[in-house]
Amino acid sequence: MSIERRVKLVESLFDKLDAEIAQFQEKTTLHCLTGCGNCCTNPSIEASPLEFLPYAFYLFLNGKAEDTLMLLNTKTTTSICHIYSPLNIIDSTLGRCNNYKYRGLICRLFGYAASNDKYGQKRLVTCKIIKDHQKQSYQDTQVAINQGLNVPMFTDYYMQLSQIDFTMGNVIVPINKALKLAIEEVLHYYAYRPFPSGLVNIA
Repeated sequence: MSIERRVKLVESLFDKLDAEIAQFQEKTTLHCLTGCGNCCTNPSIEASPLEFLPYAFYLFLNGKAEDTLMLLNTKTTTSICHIYSPLNIIDSTLGRCNNYKYRGLICRLFGYAASNDKYGQKRLVTCKIIKDHQKQSYQDTQVAINQGLNVPMFTDYYMQLSQIDFTMGNVIVPINKALKLAIEEVLHYYAYRPFPSGLVNIA
């Protein structure tokens, strides 16, 4: 399957999830605090390369793929997400995503999706900040989920993602490595193929 086709399928999946999350947020009132990037500073975040294929393709089309790949090669396994930008050097938990449109599946799911616990109950996977600062809403939401409130499920969306590209969708690695692998996939794909829309060398 072509890169362009895979990118469109991943983006369609993200659009579906974004709409589902919007409905979930409207019904629960749960939300991230403005300017909070606490979860993005966790160096142990893992993702699949496939969820960052749209980001890699965007970089390629804008002539930034190779430079970004060089920067990613300088990152260690303890580095925070390359796309995340702290607002100041004192408190890195205050910040924003530099490419919010192209954030990965894990970035979209966390906070507003659930997984099944060992008892088969749905548990909202969210951060301590939301649990503490929106305690009543969080508790009400957890009750509502187990009474039938629709909530995105981690397993469902990762299964749908893997159906687009089984290999890329089932490789789970530290987030910066996932970014790197996604960019390498795009660069390798176009190494011996015509560029999209007849574009000249844009990598």
